[in-house]
Amino acid sequence: MNKKSIVLGAGCFWCTEAVFLMFDWVISVRPGYAGGFTENPTYEDVCHGRTRHAEVALLDYDADKADLNLVLDVFFAMHDPTSVNRQGNDIGSQYRSIILYIDDMDKNIIEARIKRLQSETEKRITTEVKKLGRFYEAEDYHHNYYKNNKANPYCMFVVRPKLKKIMDEFGIEKKR
Repeated sequence: MNKKSIVLGAGCFWCTEAVFLMFDWVISVRPGYAGGFTENPTYEDVCHGRTRHAEVALLDYDADKADLNLVLDVFFAMHDPTSVNRQGNDIGSQYRSIILYIDDMDKNIIEARIKRLQSETEKRITTEVKKLGRFYEAEDYHHNYYKNNKANPYCMFVVRPKLKKIMDEFGIEKKR
């Protein structure tokens, strides 16, 4: 197995985690915070905008089964990369579109993908791209949030439609 990692912010990390867990090439997804300046932030700190961190997911994937372009295809399909500090009703800089790369060689692939995406839309792609400084894992109750809280209204009305959209777009028959 050729394990690669990247950190992605596409709005609420509950959605990001749930979407990527549908793919068999994903090794693990851990929700957390990154891209800001506060050490050891809490969910409350991040939600109040005091940290400049985004809600993100640290994605480990098998690069023998999926390349970074496929990861980015899923990432850009699951959210609106033209929306500034917002995804749907989730508003604030913690919900911004952000890619934090770990491997310097990934930067060129990411920038080329954004350039191609930008050529396909009139709206400006606002996805922030930078090298990962530090990733702070989210509190335990955020892990597997959708799986453990499917009856939660947010899961029913926000997460579930995203899952269906990605399942339809990428031909996924059922979640693993």
